[in-house]
Amino acid sequence: MSSEKQVEFTKENIDLYLKEVAKEYRKQVGKNMPAEFVLIGGASVLINYGFRNMTTDIDALIEAASAMKDAINRVGDQYELPNGWLNADFKNTDSYSAKLSQYSVYYKTYSNVMTIRTIAAEYLIAMKLRSGRQYKSDLSDVLGILAEHEKRGTRITMDQIRKAVGDLYGAWETLPESSRAFIENVMEDGRFVELYEQTVRGERETKELLIQFEKDHPGVTRESNVDRIADNLQKKTDRASILARLREKKAQTEQIEATKTISSRE
Repeated sequence: MSSEKQVEFTKENIDLYLKEVAKEYRKQVGKNMPAEFVLIGGASVLINYGFRNMTTDIDALIEAASAMKDAINRVGDQYELPNGWLNADFKNTDSYSAKLSQYSVYYKTYSNVMTIRTIAAEYLIAMKLRSGRQYKSDLSDVLGILAEHEKRGTRITMDQIRKAVGDLYGAWETLPESSRAFIENVMEDGRFVELYEQTVRGERETKELLIQFEKDHPGVTRESNVDRIADNLQKKTDRASILARLREKKAQTEQIEATKTISSRE
C-alpha cells in the first residue's frame, strides 16, 4: 500500500505522475479506451498560475475505464504517494457542479490516451467562492488568480464572475454570504496583490488556531462547524479576517466620502 506521509505536489511532479498514470493505464487497456481528467482545485491553480507553489492532493473529475483505479494505485505505490493522492472525492462537496467539464480548457494529452483539462479562470473563482474556507487557500487563490490576470492584461470582471457562478450553481445567492461580500469588496478595492499577501497570512493564522483548537478539544471540529469555530477563534484572539478588514475599510471610505459631500453643500 502507499505511504500515508504528506506529499507536496507541484506543477512539475503533477506532470510526472499524470504521465506515469497514462502509461500504466495504456498498458492495461490499450490505446482504444481514452480517458479524460478535469483537474480542479489546487491542481488546476498550479497548472495555470505561478503564485502558488504546492498542494497536498490532486482533485479531478475522471472519465475512464475501471482499470484507471489500478493505474493510479500502481503509480502511487511506485512513488510512495499517500492513498487518495489522486481522487474524485470532490464530487461529494458543495463546490461540485455537473457542468464543470463544460467550462474546462485543454491542457495536455499523455500517451495518446489520457487527456488532461483544467478549469477556466472565472469558473475556478466561482468554485473557490462556493467553498470559501478561511482556513484553506480558497480566498487567497481567488485573489491570486485575479492578480495574475490583471498582470497579463486579461482582467477578470465582476460580470464574468457572476455569470460563472450562475452557469455552475444557478444563482448568485447560492454562494455563502461571506463569499459574496468578500468578492464584492475585493473587486471594488482592486489591490489584488496586496490583499493576496494579507489573505495568505490570515489563512495561515486561522489554520494554526484550528490546529491548536483540535489539540485542546479532540473530535469537536467537523466540516459542518469549522467555519463558525474559525470565526470565534479569530474574535477571541483579536485577529480580524480579511473580510472584516475590507468591510471596515469600505465603511471608513464611505464615511469620508459622505463627509466631503456634506462639506461641499455647505
